[in-house]
Amino acid sequence: MKLVILNGSPQKNGTVARMLQLISNNVNPEYELKWIDVYDLKMMPCLGCMKCRSTKACCLPQDDAHLAGETISQADALLIGTPTHWGNMSAQLKLLFDRNVFRFIDKNQKGMPVPLQKGKKAVIVTACNAPFPLNFISAESRGAIRAVKQVMKYGGYQVLKAIAEPGTKPNKNISQKTRKTIIRTGIKI
Repeated sequence: MKLVILNGSPQKNGTVARMLQLISNNVNPEYELKWIDVYDLKMMPCLGCMKCRSTKACCLPQDDAHLAGETISQADALLIGTPTHWGNMSAQLKLLFDRNVFRFIDKNQKGMPVPLQKGKKAVIVTACNAPFPLNFISAESRGAIRAVKQVMKYGGYQVLKAIAEPGTKPNKNISQKTRKTIIRTGIKI
């Protein structure tokens, strides 16, 4: 079984990456882990042409979005991390999802979305500078979680857990509360 870890943060040792590492250290040992630092990928912007919906392939020249997308589609589960940017997921993570929409959803004869990754599992983590409860009141963390959950929903993934770490600007350490949540819930993908 394969677990793909998507670090959607430009900070390879930041809060999101450390949260992903903490969770991955407690994952079922049956999984083969593949870590992708999304900000290291060389990806052209999505053209929004929607040709991929009919051809089942991105029409842009081969780049890292193609390769990462193939890895994602072959995985049994995803562990996705993103910092909160303007109440949303990071731009590079969004770009990766945009470039691979055809791997997540199709449409039936009536034009209704059909999930292509049905039954696969996902866990989402996010972090933001806003302290608790402002991170939820102003929809900062909630917006990032909602955006990633939407992609997962359309793809057919079952989101097992979403964890938000607020107030990261003054404190670069993962809070004890978040650590306990990760360990106590025993996220077993």
